[in-house]
Amino acid sequence: MGSSRYDRAWHEARELALPPDLVASPFAARRYDLRHSALSTWLNAGVDPAEVAERAGNSVEVLMTRYAKCLHGRQALANRRIDALPDEYG
Repeated sequence: MGSSRYDRAWHEARELALPPDLVASPFAARRYDLRHSALSTWLNAGVDPAEVAERAGNSVEVLMTRYAKCLHGRQALANRRIDALPDEYG
């Protein structure tokens, strides 16, 4: 299947699968966004960046350059983990 045909099918499926407010947004606008979403989700879940990079076939540097901006709202979790470290070694 040609790229333009695949893109047309992607956009049609997106309109069928998503509510109108998400169709109007950039959410999953490109088929590549599925990969971006998966890698971002793994990073947000706390999966080690080296593991995510290996599975993605990227270096950690490339992964963090492209996907680190997805790590929103993680400060509270990071603080809890840092605060718990002394208990693990105490």
